[in-house]
Amino acid sequence: MTSMKVSEGEVDFHVPNASKPCKTWYKIVGDLASTDCPLVTLHGGPGMACEYLTPLQDLNPRYGTTVVFYDQLGCGRSTHLQEKNGDTAFWTAELFINELNNLLEKLNIIRYDLYGQSWGGMLGSLIASQRPKGLRKLIISNSPAKMSDWAKSCAEWRVQLPKEVDATLLKHEQAGTITHPDYEAATNTFYERHVCRALPWAPEINRTFDWLKEDPTVYHTMNGPTEFHVIGPMKNWDTTEECKLIEVETLVISARYDEGKEFVALPFFKNIEKCKWVTLAESSHLSMWEERERYNEIIGEFLRD
Repeated sequence: MTSMKVSEGEVDFHVPNASKPCKTWYKIVGDLASTDCPLVTLHGGPGMACEYLTPLQDLNPRYGTTVVFYDQLGCGRSTHLQEKNGDTAFWTAELFINELNNLLEKLNIIRYDLYGQSWGGMLGSLIASQRPKGLRKLIISNSPAKMSDWAKSCAEWRVQLPKEVDATLLKHEQAGTITHPDYEAATNTFYERHVCRALPWAPEINRTFDWLKEDPTVYHTMNGPTEFHVIGPMKNWDTTEECKLIEVETLVISARYDEGKEFVALPFFKNIEKCKWVTLAESSHLSMWEERERYNEIIGEFLRD
């Protein structure tokens, strides 16, 4: 395995209705100058910084894949806009599509593969449905095509929690006291079963959640307080029809214990013409940590074919 070249930087991102100049922070593992098709990654959330995607950097020494990570606007090391908290007209999919296009232009990336995890896969499928000229292949990991399926799946998992845990969640959701320590503890019980079962969590996962706790603006505005209590505009997300417009080869990855059960990924498989679907048997939502080697092998071989 070869050693990895790593570089970091920022690009200006002009957002007309933002209250200040904006920048997008990025990290490149590999060398853009020596590849004609890097893998560009879209993290989850919205508003979960990209650090938890660190295992994907293994693709560089193993397969020679140059991987581009970046923090979407409003989180991580990109510009934060806490003054836009609750502004659903500002935090939209269109904003993040524009940000990706800006990053590609500023980094002079003409041809690329696109990977999206969770919210990133939702966004990636929408982008692919618009048939961007430079897109070669698409990877959708641990993502729903429609949030009503996601809500149904999470509800099914919740009834399998200890009764007192689900009762605590319901009590505080109804009371609006979701910052209560008891609610946070009950949430962690769900997360350790269905977000990441590899305990203790890796520092990179914890740092991503630390970023979110420090500034939940994007996540709370678009999604809601937790992975399973979606009350923001994303609750109406449905790209089932848009998926029929995706022309590129697509890999869908789901996992046995994921918040989103297998039926959540089914609309991708049914509606994307050139689609391969893999389910990991020992993983939940963060499969790249729970089955790291297998996960990267699936992606690396798909990109290499």
